[in-house]
Amino acid sequence: METLLMSTKERRRLTVMTAVQAGELSLAEGAKAMKISYRQAKRIWKRYRKRGDAGLVHRGRGRAGTRRIALVKQRKILGRYRQRYADFGPTLAAEYLAQEGLVVDHETLRRWLVEEGLWQLSRGRQQHRQWRERKPCLGQMVQMDGSHHDWFEGRRDKAVLMVMIDDATNRSWARFSEQETTAACYDVFEQWAERHGLPLSLYVDRDSIYRCEREPTVAEQVADQEPQTQFKRAMEALGVELILAHSPQAKGRVERRNGVFQDRLVKALRLEKISDLEQANQFLEKPFLPELNRRFMVQPASSADVHRARPKNLNEVLSWQEDRVVRTDWTVGWEGRWFQIDRDHEPLSLADRSITVRRLRSGQVQLVHKERKLRWMELPERPKAAVAAPRRVGRTALVKPEPEHPWRRFGFAAGKPYRRRAQRDATVAAQACGRGA
Repeated sequence: METLLMSTKERRRLTVMTAVQAGELSLAEGAKAMKISYRQAKRIWKRYRKRGDAGLVHRGRGRAGTRRIALVKQRKILGRYRQRYADFGPTLAAEYLAQEGLVVDHETLRRWLVEEGLWQLSRGRQQHRQWRERKPCLGQMVQMDGSHHDWFEGRRDKAVLMVMIDDATNRSWARFSEQETTAACYDVFEQWAERHGLPLSLYVDRDSIYRCEREPTVAEQVADQEPQTQFKRAMEALGVELILAHSPQAKGRVERRNGVFQDRLVKALRLEKISDLEQANQFLEKPFLPELNRRFMVQPASSADVHRARPKNLNEVLSWQEDRVVRTDWTVGWEGRWFQIDRDHEPLSLADRSITVRRLRSGQVQLVHKERKLRWMELPERPKAAVAAPRRVGRTALVKPEPEHPWRRFGFAAGKPYRRRAQRDATVAAQACGRGA
């Protein structure tokens, strides 16, 4: 056996055995140099004297292992992979093959696929990032993001998957929606709150759903307030801190979870032949998400759960709210609709005061004044403008003179139109007499 086929350990033993053979070392000293027992050194010395350098090479080298998978089974697994799991990664394919009774380690399958040219090992270019430690407690921070992808592989239109993941444990929740909208964010957040409670903070991107880009109004400037989106207003009312990420890498935990969904969920929906959102959401709830959390959840640094109890009016907080001023006829206009406030609220003196118009996700409209819901009736059309009552000075009503009133005809208190007309007439008369400019 050529020494070039030896491992590093075997080369060291060859050096020691050569010294022992030359009488430079005793076998006991050689055993200490090789860090083995004297008894094992005697066996190695015996093989070396009998077979020379080849006696130091491991005798199992080049032989098939006792746990080697039979060639027939290997071909069967690779054939099944080509038939059904051609675009699956080795790890995911090994899981599905195990469900069919074809058990194989994912690294063994990876090696087979590389040898067959069915899988390529790729290493992405590294980029420096600042590592951030996980939050210690469950519910301390939850990341949320919308993942846009062809989830149904052309079986229906594209949809968005709203994903939430706890930063401390990787506990995940997700729900399909047609688009990434405020309503979709409300829905997935409400479902998380119903199952776990309100998190202390929510980590999101800088989408217009979460960040308002308009300039503040005069009222907001006077109140020293920044303009808010409806979602930010709702989080502020719930006491949930809304944190805006400055890059996708900053919220890498939810981005990586999106990648897991785009790999595993797409293939699972294909195998289950699901092509509509309702069935997909049912499949997510059971069994996909429970199994995903079982596999990928980690233990937090602290056993404390800092989620807070969800309020009873969560559905009303997760809504759209706008302030409107009540007219003198006790009507309120909002989005082309008109509402008449009930007479029973007369003691509140709501005329010329601001109230809140709230639209729930169900479409229901509520009029609210200082957390009190008002009774109202929707009008079929816009009410006519009310005729203002004449102003009074003391007990005397101030009546505006008619245009033909003598007080106006003679120019008294006629205002700017009369003075301009009089000046124009005077200028014309002066020019006619030759004294004009």
